[in-house]
Amino acid sequence: MFDPSNPVHFLHPRYIESSGKRMDIANPATLAVEGQLAETTAAELDAVLTRVNAAQKQWKQVDAKTRATILHRIANRIEATDMRRCAELMVREQGKPYPEAIGEVANCAGAFRYFAEMARDEAGKVAGTTQAGSFQYARYEALGVSVHVMPFNFPILLMCWTVAASLASGNGCIIKPALATTLSTLKFMEVFEALPEDLIACLPGGADVAQTLIASPLTHAVAFTGSVAAGKAVAAAAAAQMMPAVI
Repeated sequence: MFDPSNPVHFLHPRYIESSGKRMDIANPATLAVEGQLAETTAAELDAVLTRVNAAQKQWKQVDAKTRATILHRIANRIEATDMRRCAELMVREQGKPYPEAIGEVANCAGAFRYFAEMARDEAGKVAGTTQAGSFQYARYEALGVSVHVMPFNFPILLMCWTVAASLASGNGCIIKPALATTLSTLKFMEVFEALPEDLIACLPGGADVAQTLIASPLTHAVAFTGSVAAGKAVAAAAAAQMMPAVI
């Protein structure tokens, strides 16, 4: 069970105590301390990347119908879970009004249902022949492990849209939440219980953690939502790795 007072990172299905530099999470309205986070260390990051890559190699072999079933199970879990605690954490650490926060997490199941059905459409395509006796076709394959650098304004919903798409495609996922919404994101990770072990992770920290993830040879795609300046930096870093990026 997630405890906001204990700085952790998440590697499915476990919360793991973090050894990095600790910082308080303050309520923006009252300045009261709502919890703590710790910057993910280089050693912790490398260990997680290794585990997620190993899990992804198995996940990409799972047939599309089974992946779709698992994504629907995640949606079922979201709908069956009392999300008030997750929404309350978002209110306390980020300042979003409670009706907006609970509305955000309540709308996440649809993302997994949508991409569950999209997962079935992985047949590729056949192209017209360019010369007699030739046969051209394209097939879709998983990229590997995707990095999800998330914003503070809609941290859970936007994370779900990109993570659902990546999982449906056979990828593993590593989430780097915004500092201001780390607690609620870590709490939300409990809904991924249907996934295989080690397939998804959440690594708290600032820009250094995001930069290290994108620069790693063990990551293969990035999804980013944030400021123009940060987006330019992410685009440049991804381009340096010849890494597909959705910005």
